[in-house]
Amino acid sequence: METKYIFVTGGVVSSLGKGIISASIGKLLQARGYKVTIQKFDPYINIDPGTLNPYEHGECYVTEDGFETDLDLGHYERFTGIHTTRNNSITTGRIYKTVIDRERHGDYLGKTIQVVPHITDEIKRRMLRQEVRGKGQEVRDMSAAEYSLTTHISPLTSEYDFVITEVGGTIGDIESAPFMEAIRQLRWQLGRDAVCVHLTYVPYLKAADELKTKPTQHSVKELQGMGIQPDILVLRTERHLDDSMRLKVASFCNVDLECVVQSEDMPSIYEVPVSMQKQGLDAAIMRKIGIPVGETPAMKPWHDFLDKQRNAKREVHIGLVGKYDLQDAYKSIRESLNLAGIYNDVKARLHFINSEEISRENVAEKLDGMAGIIICPGFGQRGIEGKIIAAEYTRTNDIPTFGICLGMQMMVIEFARNVLGYKDANSREMDEQTPHNVIDIMEEQKSITQMGGTMRLGAYECELREGSRVAEAYNPCGKTARNTTISERHRHRYEFNNAYKEEYETKGMKCVGINPAANLVEIVEIPDKRWYIGTQFHPEYSSTVLHPHPLFMSFVKECANS
Repeated sequence: METKYIFVTGGVVSSLGKGIISASIGKLLQARGYKVTIQKFDPYINIDPGTLNPYEHGECYVTEDGFETDLDLGHYERFTGIHTTRNNSITTGRIYKTVIDRERHGDYLGKTIQVVPHITDEIKRRMLRQEVRGKGQEVRDMSAAEYSLTTHISPLTSEYDFVITEVGGTIGDIESAPFMEAIRQLRWQLGRDAVCVHLTYVPYLKAADELKTKPTQHSVKELQGMGIQPDILVLRTERHLDDSMRLKVASFCNVDLECVVQSEDMPSIYEVPVSMQKQGLDAAIMRKIGIPVGETPAMKPWHDFLDKQRNAKREVHIGLVGKYDLQDAYKSIRESLNLAGIYNDVKARLHFINSEEISRENVAEKLDGMAGIIICPGFGQRGIEGKIIAAEYTRTNDIPTFGICLGMQMMVIEFARNVLGYKDANSREMDEQTPHNVIDIMEEQKSITQMGGTMRLGAYECELREGSRVAEAYNPCGKTARNTTISERHRHRYEFNNAYKEEYETKGMKCVGINPAANLVEIVEIPDKRWYIGTQFHPEYSSTVLHPHPLFMSFVKECANS
C-alpha cells in the first residue's frame, strides 16, 4: 500500500508525553502487521543534541549509525524494537544548514532563499523521507535543482507502511511555525494519506473541583489558525474524563467523538499502548485513512510483560552514582534497569547518589542499603573523584557494580590507584599531565577540534572472552550456539590505555571484551567479585520492552540475590 503519514503535535504545555503517544501509536500499528518508523522534528537550531547539557535536554540518545539524537528516539526503540538512524532525528539547525549549503553551492539558480518555500520544502522532503539514489550511487540528499523538476512533492516508494512524525515544542512557539506550515501543505497534498494527532492538556482546578477544557479549545483554535484541522485529539489528564467532557471537546474542536481519547496518568508508561488500544486510537487512525480496521490484535507478549510488571512485589534498591540530578539525564539506564527488574520478577527502586557529595568519610553512608551500584556515564571533571571513591568501596565490599562509559573508566582509574599502586593514575581528559594515563585520548581524536558529532559514535563489534561473566550474560544457559561477537553503541573520545593491559590482567582486572578492528578494550571485569563489570559502550541504548539487555538482566539478577 502507499505510505501513510501521521503527524503528532502538542499544545497547551510541553512535556505532555508526545514521544510516548507516538511510540504507542507505532506499537499498535506494528501489532496490526504494518511496518512503521517514527521520527522526531525538533525546533531548536542546534544541529543535534550532542553538545547540549543534559540539564537542558535530558540524555543524548545514540543511534546504531552513530547519530546523536533526542531521548524520545529511545522511547521509539524501546516500545517498537525498530532501529532508528540519523534520518529519524531532524532539527531546525539541520534544515537550515542543508538549505544554506545548497545556496552556497549555487543549487537554487539565483533564487531568493525564503522560509516559504525553501525551508518548508526541505522540511516536507524529510517528513516524507524522500531521498535520491542515482545509478550505482549512495543515498544522498536531493539538490535544489533536482527538487525543482517537480511541481509538488510526492512521496517516493517507501519501505514503510506508516511514517509517524512527532514535532517537538508547543503550538504557538515561533520556532515551530515552519514545521506547522510544512504539515499544512502536506495535509493538503496527501489527502487521506495523512492524519494529524494533537496532544493537549486538560487541567484540574482543585479550588473549583473542575476539569477545564478551555486550554484545549484554544490550542486547537491556534492549530486551526495555521490551517491545520486535527483529526484526532489525545487529552492528557490526571483525572478520568467522562463522555460528556469528551463530547464537549469534540463539539468545540470539530473532531469526531470516537477520535477524542484520553491519556490518563498510568502506573507505568508501558500501560499507555494498551489504554490507547482500548479507546480505539489505532482504529480511529485507520478509519480516517480509509483502511479496514479488522480485528483488534491480542498483543500477548506485551500483556505478558505487563502482567510480570504488576506481579513483581519484592523491591531491589540500586544506586545511580552520577552528577546529573535529573531523571531524564539517565533515562535509558533507568528504563533498562526497570525492564530488567520486571523480567527478574522484582521492582528496581532507583536512587540517585550525587557523586560530587561522596567522600571517603561518607561513602558507606551514601551507598548504604543499595543491593547494587551503577557508575554513570558523563563528561568532564566534576564529580569524578566521588565516582572513583564509590568504585573502590563497592570493589572492596563486593557490591555488584556496573560502570558505563565514563563509569567504566573510573573503575579502571580506581584499580590503578589502589591495586596497581599508581596513586597519580588518571585520564587524559581530567589531567593532561598525568604520568600514568591509564585512560588516554583515542588516536583518531587527537587532531579533532570541533565538538559536535566527532566522538566515536554508533555501533562497533566486540569479541567476548570465553568463560567470562559477560560471555555468560550474553549467552544464558540453554543456548546451544555460543555467540562471542556482539555489537554495541558508543559515545566517547577516551579509551583504555593498552600499555597497562598486562598489569591489569596480572592483578585481577580482566579485559574480556575487545574491538577486533582497533584492539580497543571494550569490557573489563573482576572475576573474583560477585559482579564487577565496566563497559566502554552504552548497553542501555539496546534494551527494549520485549528484549531487555542481557548485561542489565545479569546485573539485576545478581542484585536480587543479595
